[in-house]
Amino acid sequence: MFHSVTQISKFKSLTTSQSMNVIPTSVEFINCGFIRQINHSLLGYDYTSGVWQFEGYAYVPSGTTGVSIMQVFGASSQATTAMLRVYNPSLKYYTDPVLVPNVYNKWYRINVIHDVGAGKVSVYIDGVFKYETHDNGPATHYFKFGVYTHDNPSAHMESRWTGIKVLRKN
Repeated sequence: MFHSVTQISKFKSLTTSQSMNVIPTSVEFINCGFIRQINHSLLGYDYTSGVWQFEGYAYVPSGTTGVSIMQVFGASSQATTAMLRVYNPSLKYYTDPVLVPNVYNKWYRINVIHDVGAGKVSVYIDGVFKYETHDNGPATHYFKFGVYTHDNPSAHMESRWTGIKVLRKN
């Protein structure tokens, strides 16, 4: 059974073009639309063991491409354990496989479960299992969401988030 570590419920829209880490204490709606990048790290919820889950509702408007919208940060073999990226118009786990063929202009519930002990990451979209793989090794992990540039990014990048939860299995 998962227990809520934090549920972010009320929020203000962020309108900066600088990269930043934000500790959201009260989130209802997040609009991350910027020229460069912005990430919201759920700081204070770092973990090195256990089973942890990120849940949030994401919306990506058409035209956004070449960006990561969600990450499990921390790994021993690279910077991240998991990354959900948007490449015109698909939502992918890193660059492959495709999780949603056309992610644009619709809200999706995203759940990413990281079982540190088993070294596994599972991705669900709207409650449907989409992908499972090995993580990238032990580290201190935390969840990030927003937009972060990658290969061939669009000039305007945007993702919107609501209903963010971090859960830990007891």
